[in-house]
Amino acid sequence: MRVPGGKLCICSMSSDALGCDKPFTVYLPEDYDKTDVPYPVLYLFHQAGGTSETWSRIGHIREILDDAIRSKMVLPMIVVMPDASGEDERHLGRHLGYFSVDGWDYERYFYEELLPLIDTEFRTIGSKAFRAICGVSMGGEAAISYAQRYPQYYGSACAISGIVGKPEQSQLKSTDEAYAQSLLNHNPSVFVRDADSKTVERLKSIRWYTDCGDSDFFYEGNIEFFLNMKEKGIPIDFRMRSGVHCFYYWITGMPGVLQFVSNGFAEEAFRNRKDV
Repeated sequence: MRVPGGKLCICSMSSDALGCDKPFTVYLPEDYDKTDVPYPVLYLFHQAGGTSETWSRIGHIREILDDAIRSKMVLPMIVVMPDASGEDERHLGRHLGYFSVDGWDYERYFYEELLPLIDTEFRTIGSKAFRAICGVSMGGEAAISYAQRYPQYYGSACAISGIVGKPEQSQLKSTDEAYAQSLLNHNPSVFVRDADSKTVERLKSIRWYTDCGDSDFFYEGNIEFFLNMKEKGIPIDFRMRSGVHCFYYWITGMPGVLQFVSNGFAEEAFRNRKDV
C-alpha cells in the first residue's frame, strides 16, 4: 500500500524548439489537490547519464520531500525535473546537457516552452522570489549558470557536486564534443571572475548554495567558485562534507538544499505579509 504523501506526475510535451517530445517529472505536495493555493517551485536537474525520472526512481525524491514537508522543516513546494539526457542507451550521447549547442536549442525550450507550461498548467506562484533551481554534477553547473545568465528568474540557486569550476576535469568530456565544449563555455567560476559591477549586483539578488564532497573530483572547482564569489562580495553558503561523487552524497545533501530554498521562500512570504 502506498504511503500517503506527495505524488509524482510523469509528463511529456512537444517541443518546437527541439523538434521532438521531451519528458519531465513533477512532484506535487500532498495537499495540492485539496486546496487552491499556489506553490513555490524548485527546478531540479539530473546528472550526466540521468533522465527526468532519475530523481524519482533512484534518488528517493518523493520520500525526501514528503519527510521534509511533514516535519515542517521546509514549505510545501512543487518540484520540476526536466530531461537533458543524451541519445544513446547510457543517456550520454548526442544532445546531452542543459546548454544550447548547434542544432539543439535546449535553453529556448526551457525558457520559452517548459517554464511557461509549468506556470500555466500547475499552481506555481510564478515569480523570481518563489522560484529556485538546483542540480547535481552536470546539472549543478547548468543550475548555477542558468541563474547567472538569467537572474530575473530565480531567488535561489544551488548545486551539489556541481561542475562549477574547472569543467575540463569532467570525466565525460570525450563522450560528445558539443557537450564537452558547452561545459567549458559556461564555467560558472570564470563567469564570476569576469563579472563587471552591474553583473555582480544582479548576482547579489540571488541566494547561492553549493555542496561538494571533500573527495569529489570536482572539489577544486567548487573551492575556486567559492573564492571567486567571496572576492566579488557575493554571499554564498558553501558546504564541504565527507564524500565522493555519487548519488548517496546527492541524496544526503538534498535536505540541506530544500531547507535553504525553503528559507528563501519563507523570507519572501514574510516580507509580503509585512507589506500588506
